[in-house]
Amino acid sequence: MIPYLQVENLTKSFGDLVLFHEISFGIAQGQRIGLIAKNGSGKTTLLNILAGKEGHDEGNITFRRDLRVGYLEQSPSYPEELTVLEACFHHGNSTVELIKEYEKCMETPGNPGLEDLLARMEHEKAWDYERRAKQILSQLKIRHFDQKIKHLSGGQLKRVALANVLINEPDLLILDEPTNHLDLDMTEWLEEYLNRANLSLLMVTHDRYFLDRVCSEIIEIDKKQIYSYKGNYSYYLEKRQERIDATNAEIARANNLYRTELEWMRRMPQARGHKARYREEAFYELEKVAKQRSYDANVKLDVKASYIGSKIFEADHLCKSFGDIKILDDFSYIFARYEKMGIVGNNGTGKSTFIKILMGLEKPDSGTLDIGETVRFGYYSQEGLQFDEQMKVIDVITDIAEVIELGNGKRLTASQFLQHFLFTPETQHSYVYKLSGGERRRLYLCTVLMKNPNFLVLDEPTNDLDIVTLQVLEEYLQSFKGCVIVVSHDRYFMDKVVDHLLVFKGQGDIRDFPGNYSDYRDWKLAKAEHEKEAVKPKEEKTQRVRLNDKRRMTFKERKEFEQLEKEIADLEAEKKQLEEALCSGSLSVEELTEKSKRLPMLNDELDEKTMRWLELSEIEA
Repeated sequence: MIPYLQVENLTKSFGDLVLFHEISFGIAQGQRIGLIAKNGSGKTTLLNILAGKEGHDEGNITFRRDLRVGYLEQSPSYPEELTVLEACFHHGNSTVELIKEYEKCMETPGNPGLEDLLARMEHEKAWDYERRAKQILSQLKIRHFDQKIKHLSGGQLKRVALANVLINEPDLLILDEPTNHLDLDMTEWLEEYLNRANLSLLMVTHDRYFLDRVCSEIIEIDKKQIYSYKGNYSYYLEKRQERIDATNAEIARANNLYRTELEWMRRMPQARGHKARYREEAFYELEKVAKQRSYDANVKLDVKASYIGSKIFEADHLCKSFGDIKILDDFSYIFARYEKMGIVGNNGTGKSTFIKILMGLEKPDSGTLDIGETVRFGYYSQEGLQFDEQMKVIDVITDIAEVIELGNGKRLTASQFLQHFLFTPETQHSYVYKLSGGERRRLYLCTVLMKNPNFLVLDEPTNDLDIVTLQVLEEYLQSFKGCVIVVSHDRYFMDKVVDHLLVFKGQGDIRDFPGNYSDYRDWKLAKAEHEKEAVKPKEEKTQRVRLNDKRRMTFKERKEFEQLEKEIADLEAEKKQLEEALCSGSLSVEELTEKSKRLPMLNDELDEKTMRWLELSEIEA
């Protein structure tokens, strides 16, 4: 493989904070590498160093000569008065600079160097740069090329920046959180584009499905060092756990030996012979290993939410529009106790507006929203990240509460709670202004959870959070004894946390889907395939949450619907028991064979009943 980039002994620090120390790695032609690390470990800093936007303390970075490199920043910015198309010419790349050079040459009497410029324009395919820009912008669903940058949403701005990077067809693409602010359709489009494109890739992302499907190698920054894994995200998880177990075992062995050697060091006289000096030097090396902090085992945070009654909220005939854009159109819904709902849909379909109406921050045009008296909201919003920069991290949390109740008389202090969300004791006593963007998001999340709510409303909680934090949050939400609504474009996160989806399709068209995002995606693909085979002239829509012009269920259908709900619940319980038994390792060969045969039959039966349940759910009760 042709080497594209080589990093040797790279060190970067900010004052006394060392992000990484003498790390080395390389990227060759065709390699697709995902970069993983906790927030604050220097992921974005490393990408900025490679892109030449930031300096480093020590080490060497070598790019292959004439390599075209594209870099998508985590938070791109452009002058507000530029149009979308002008923005594609703003951040100078080699093609844009060549076009400017050509235009300057044409304005200069005698056109000096024109012949050479024409050859280079041909080689760089610069003549059709604007056509390529419009083509990629259109694929990214941005078609108003004269729209001003200042009028774009966060998702639209990210797509303009993405187009800016892809237009130049780079050999090496460096992406910092490319899926942040992208809706699910755009994330899947980018996934397919990168899989088709002939390029090398270095990428930071928290989207684990995206990482799994696009990258074939993982590098991890952990404790200032770098570790490489030749496999996708699933392979990385397995091998990382093996490394952690081996490291913890090494630290435990070192600690046992350290106690013996420490006793010897205290007994030995000061005047030591050569052999004793050798043992003394070995003692100090041993001490370094023994005093390493071992990797914390995953402790389940089983927090007792405050009491929540049976009445949560009831939406009745809600309507909301902004001009010609409908957000809610005669929407009615009764939220159940302990329900965990996910909300998905393209940008601009009204997901955040619906949340704001629920939270009382936005008024509906008509209809009523009745919220139960015992409901205590915990709201994580996209705009809520505001702190006193001069406060210490621990003080931000203790201002809310000193302890959080776990139930059964157990409790966690603010410091222990922060530590569970990966804030070390050193970081807890550091100032807010020293935190990275991801660490601030994590602190904001802690301020929401520390209030001990019984109804969590999380609007894009996964943006800027690292994968390790997402795993902690997923475990927290899975055991959370309260209600949850999550708006997110992170498919893996939604699959782990929610029981069902509200799908916002635009213009007030909202569908209720029983299952997680992967179930919904599989159902959509199966439905599209079925419709293609049937050659239907018109696409049949699934049942809207409220639609008055549909026929009502017959008595027989209602009884069948209720029976199906019970049967599906029983089948899902049986499936869970089967899977747990198969994973237990305690079955005999006969039992293992029997249960292995039952599982596919069970899945088929479950699919059949679920499809019938969906058909009946399209009919108004």
